[in-house]
Amino acid sequence: MPRTLRARADRFALKRPFRISRGTRLEAEVVTVEIAQGDATGRGEGVPYPRYGESAESALAEIAAARDLVEAGATRTQLLTAMRAGAARNAIDCALWDLEAKTTGRSVAAMIGAPSPAPVTTALTVGIDTPEDMARAAAAISAVPLIKVKVDASDPLAMIRAVRGAAPEATMIVDPNESWDEPLVRAAMPVLTECRVAVLEQPCRAEDDDWLAGFRGSVPICADESVHTADDLDRVAARYQAINVKLDKTGGLTEALELARDARNRGLKLMSGCMVCSSLGIAPAFFIAQTADWADLDGPLWLAQDRPGGVAERGGFLHPAESGFWG
Repeated sequence: MPRTLRARADRFALKRPFRISRGTRLEAEVVTVEIAQGDATGRGEGVPYPRYGESAESALAEIAAARDLVEAGATRTQLLTAMRAGAARNAIDCALWDLEAKTTGRSVAAMIGAPSPAPVTTALTVGIDTPEDMARAAAAISAVPLIKVKVDASDPLAMIRAVRGAAPEATMIVDPNESWDEPLVRAAMPVLTECRVAVLEQPCRAEDDDWLAGFRGSVPICADESVHTADDLDRVAARYQAINVKLDKTGGLTEALELARDARNRGLKLMSGCMVCSSLGIAPAFFIAQTADWADLDGPLWLAQDRPGGVAERGGFLHPAESGFWG
């Protein structure tokens, strides 16, 4: 039965500004793919990321270039070599998972041999601000189990101490988004230990992380921008103790499952992460989060209005989307 692929760019306003070391965002821009076959339609979402040279326009162009292949019946495995890893392939890959679930009556969980997704503890994010304002933001969520603290290089240790003082019990992830350098990483380790930080995520630029080979600080370091697919693991395993698996980097759930499995086999810890996105981008990531050491899937919680039937957060626990939403 023939397929029909449709793609568009969607924008979602945020509840409040989202500030990291690269800048401040007021909206989430995503690409949405729908693949129809008979009476069934599979949906997927990708978030083009400028850090990786992507935009909504470039992602839609990649999707358009793959249209004939997808409509002719290409499999997810074939897409791994036909398209580069990134937001465009992610949107198509996840739409194909959803389409197969709808056309066969078998859930994605059944297809991959996993239980149906259960609620997961997700990090709630404290964005960059003055230490005083970050403390206030942390105090408002201090009862949740896991907090991610965004920092830059301006006064990061004061920011970290302020958040820890306002949320003394929460497990803490610190994420500089590549804004630190080697001297700052080394100097920060005692404060990270003092503040009981569980993991430091991608402190320096992926292009400048060679010095991490053989370095073992008092707090484990997690690769984010340095790792996209399983092909990166030989390099990454020598520098990091954990990796952040994001479907927009892997180019879909298909590659994300392989990356997570191979990373575990190498003894690396896992974080399940996301961009600022809607619940359509989070639903597939639940399958990575089920076995991850940390989940950071609060992207939809920043939206002023999510897609209907999406995920729900209660007390720092993220609950899967409603039945029939995806997969």
